[in-house]
Amino acid sequence: MPHDPRPVQEPSTLAAAELERARAVAKDSNIQGEKVTLRPKRLDDAPRDYAWRCDEEMARYDGVPPLRISLQDFLNTHAEELRYPSPHRQVYAIEDGQGRHIGNIMYYDLDLARGEAELGIAIGDRGYWGRGYGTDAVITFVRHLFTRMPLRRIFLNTLDWNVRAQRAFAKAGFTACGRVFRNGNTFITMELHPERLQEQAPPDGQDRHGGSEANGQGQRPLSSASGGS
Repeated sequence: MPHDPRPVQEPSTLAAAELERARAVAKDSNIQGEKVTLRPKRLDDAPRDYAWRCDEEMARYDGVPPLRISLQDFLNTHAEELRYPSPHRQVYAIEDGQGRHIGNIMYYDLDLARGEAELGIAIGDRGYWGRGYGTDAVITFVRHLFTRMPLRRIFLNTLDWNVRAQRAFAKAGFTACGRVFRNGNTFITMELHPERLQEQAPPDGQDRHGGSEANGQGQRPLSSASGGS
């Protein structure tokens, strides 16, 4: 039998290598939907992200206080995250057909052993609420993740009173599967398995509120609780 010169990797090294391969496969330069394009985050996204995170109404749909740090501190954090990305999460900007940055979508808490990740989304630009952009972004993103990564489940959390969000996620194939309690708020947990993924985005998009981004909290309308910025 010929000798294999490659070094034998320890289990922990193999797990890390598998994680990196999965992230590299999933991270395309752009992901194209019907109404939106999802692209990797850039440094010049930071001022818009900062404004959305400081907005009191948007924070309410995340179940968190509005951001209170300075823009400069936020820029520094954003630059650091771009320079040293986490192996367990990935954030994409959501653009409309003209390349306008209107929100963000992400996966986080990636667990390849369990084959699952949590989803966060926020449509920060109010002019795009209720027009189907969030629903298209969710369908586009989860289809991409299920196709390119070894996932068996994608889940999210959205506030129990945010019925619009729950309906929007249901249109993308998500079903309610439980509740979680955090910071005095009740969140509905919804999940999606590959076999339930709808082939077509719905023709109408009442997605105004329900999905979230950053730091284990969530993005803005559409808002689901999430972790990352």
